[in-house]
Amino acid sequence: MSVSRILLLSAAVLSGAVLLSPQPANAFDLTGAWATSANQCTKVFARKGRTNRLGFTRFPGVYGGGFIAEADRLRGKFENCQIKSRKDGERTINLVVACANGIMLSKVQFFLKIIDDNTISRQFPGIEGMEVEYHRCQI
Repeated sequence: MSVSRILLLSAAVLSGAVLLSPQPANAFDLTGAWATSANQCTKVFARKGRTNRLGFTRFPGVYGGGFIAEADRLRGKFENCQIKSRKDGERTINLVVACANGIMLSKVQFFLKIIDDNTISRQFPGIEGMEVEYHRCQI
């Protein structure tokens, strides 16, 4: 077999292997600020300090509240949760988080339904019809 045929055959096998190899699923980007009402974002979240770090306003619960999602954490006004596991489905995210609120530690499971790129809904298994919708804030 000539060198050119070997190179051509090698290239074909390599390109086929790349096409057939499992590709990582694109996980939904949860990072950012999420409020229960899209038009209340500036009343729930604010940038603070020299670093312009995203945080909460003084009374975010009055305007529906929300949370801040980071790569490995979820933050609320009074809670700080570390993401212990995450499983992405086609239109769902299942999170298990360990939370500390200053008094106690707890593990919580979140079931999130992806409605669109900027809207999710927290589902409460075992409680029919109970859900809370969150909207991504551009702060």
